[in-house]
Amino acid sequence: MKRRREGMEKGSEIRSAIEELSMVKLEGQISTIPFLNVCNTVLQVLDKIGPTMAVLRQDIHQNIQRLEKIYEVDPSLYSNLVEIVKKEVNEGSARTVASCSRALVWLTRAMDFTVALLDKLAEDPGQSLAQVVESSYTKTLKPWHGWISSAAYKVALQLVPENKTFISLLLAEGEEYSMLNEEIRNFVSLLLPLLNEIHAFLRTFRLDKLKTL
Repeated sequence: MKRRREGMEKGSEIRSAIEELSMVKLEGQISTIPFLNVCNTVLQVLDKIGPTMAVLRQDIHQNIQRLEKIYEVDPSLYSNLVEIVKKEVNEGSARTVASCSRALVWLTRAMDFTVALLDKLAEDPGQSLAQVVESSYTKTLKPWHGWISSAAYKVALQLVPENKTFISLLLAEGEEYSMLNEEIRNFVSLLLPLLNEIHAFLRTFRLDKLKTL
């Protein structure tokens, strides 16, 4: 995945994520590595918002690493995210602090946040990015955060850049905003059903309501 990130062209993060999403669902499975590649690409997008996303970025990075580590133990068995969760549920470790199941729960919520943020921007590119970030956070992450995490995000909102600055950083070389807007809408339309499916199987294992400790 490192080579993929290093070879990424300026402003091509959304395109890269769309390509990865086409490989996540294979034969009824949710493929581990393509999903983690999408999450890694989202990190590149959040980086463009700046220090505001530092806490979320660190959380995403750590959870990706945790899932990569279990995948490397047995790539054949753990090529499917569902199998990783099943293993921990059967062992009784799914709810522990360092579990891969908990990592998946928070990765999925982070992707919920990203979808909400990009969807709002595509709908109205003229609105304040700070308002978009705050609204998206309140809708997707805040319900699961304790007061310490919520307070940290409230402080970080003061560092959000101007909307135009963020959009200009997302644009690929020579790309018009209309094309970026279309790519964002495509990305959201592909990722949202996948996230809904992941949430559904997390509910099956009663892992959907885990909160920060």
